[in-house]
Amino acid sequence: MASGRSTRTISMTSAIVYFVISLIINSAGNVLTLVSSAKVSPSFLGSAYWTAAESNLGKALLGPDNPTALFWAFFGLGLIITFLNMVLVGKWSWNRLIGNICFLGPFSLLIQLFSNIFTKVFPVAHGLGMTIFYIFLNFLGVAFIGLAISIYQRVNIALHPADDLMQILRFKFCNGSATKAMWLSYIPPTIMALIAALITPGPLMIKFANFGLGTVFAFLFQGSITGISDKKVFPSLKHQAIDVGTVGESED
Repeated sequence: MASGRSTRTISMTSAIVYFVISLIINSAGNVLTLVSSAKVSPSFLGSAYWTAAESNLGKALLGPDNPTALFWAFFGLGLIITFLNMVLVGKWSWNRLIGNICFLGPFSLLIQLFSNIFTKVFPVAHGLGMTIFYIFLNFLGVAFIGLAISIYQRVNIALHPADDLMQILRFKFCNGSATKAMWLSYIPPTIMALIAALITPGPLMIKFANFGLGTVFAFLFQGSITGISDKKVFPSLKHQAIDVGTVGESED
């Protein structure tokens, strides 16, 4: 076994700039998937996998009309994943906890902000042309998320707990494969979605709202988009200060 650590090779100023850019891209991408799904009827698009699960569980626990449901779902469930991450790494880390919380606060607020704006800006789809546009917008949102994950995982000053989980799995258990790690990281949101379905009354389309074509697209390709972005977007930016405990001998 080898230590799953790397050094930091960029300045903190550069890291913060990269981080802010990626945080905005990620928040906007998440909300694009949610709003594009909500604007098409009957709903078939869905949103990114984690987004769909957290949104459904938040609405199931706090009520579908609660204006702060998205914020508390993303923040509260994120904290739970933070503790799971430390179990996987095998040690308590105040830096990891503080970093995840520092990400969750502004990220959750930006999610709510973009949701309020995009919901008003984008009209309800009428006709095939608008439906095709929203399909494109949904897939674009997923691509934004994958791109943003690539940037702030490499910067590694603060991570969303879900992306921290994916990074731990990637470099500790998946030999550096972003695609395999992303698929493994979908186990917790799958559990969240099933819990939401159990406590949400009504037909299946209500129980699994926000799951659809876009969710399948995210499940299949979001990890690959992250891996490609590592090489194509800011290619000189390498993974900084990775700490995933101990790992096997090979990494990508």
